[in-house]
Amino acid sequence: MRPDPAFGDSVALPVASTKQDLSVAHVEDVADAPLDQQLRSLEAAVATSVVARTILAETPTLNLPGWYLGAGAITGCVWNLLHGFDPRHGIKDYDLVYFDSDDLSSESETALEHQANQLFQDLGVRLDVTNEARVHLWYEERFGRAIDPYRSTEHAISTWPTTASSIGVRRESGLFTVCAPFGLRDLFALVVRPNKALISIDVYETKVVRWQAEWPELEVLEW
Repeated sequence: MRPDPAFGDSVALPVASTKQDLSVAHVEDVADAPLDQQLRSLEAAVATSVVARTILAETPTLNLPGWYLGAGAITGCVWNLLHGFDPRHGIKDYDLVYFDSDDLSSESETALEHQANQLFQDLGVRLDVTNEARVHLWYEERFGRAIDPYRSTEHAISTWPTTASSIGVRRESGLFTVCAPFGLRDLFALVVRPNKALISIDVYETKVVRWQAEWPELEVLEW
């Protein structure tokens, strides 16, 4: 993982990572720390959420190719810890993304979403399951702009609305794996910076209004 990586780059850490003491008072220390410390701090932040821990542990049973738990499910864990909030605070749903270019049917995607929600029904949360390989088939109708097919899940993550939320994590073979095309500094520094690869200013401003209401310590940068 590094700024502007080739799509598909990621970093894996052993499960036995050292947890970091995270608080608003220490945010700059983590934001400017070496990458290995940032990654361990991220793993520690995600581990504070029973929901995230359970999803990461059990999702491999769904056999989703190239999967990640991403976006607000991860940024919310970090921002809640830094604000001293409950781990579930402000997280509307939990995004599970995967990449299956061999099956672009909406029926398969819907079936997997149903399966995931059944698997995690005891958590009392909603999972949004997306096959990033088929996003180009519906994006124009929903957002008014045609896009080319994504090449991988990592490619899709690199186009998500902000640098801090362009992030996905998973556990595989005992490793904590991270995809963060823009690094982790903005996430830990509580900086919301637009990623203009795909979204419009309206989408960005709608998101930041809600986020600022949920996490008041955020520093939101103008479009």
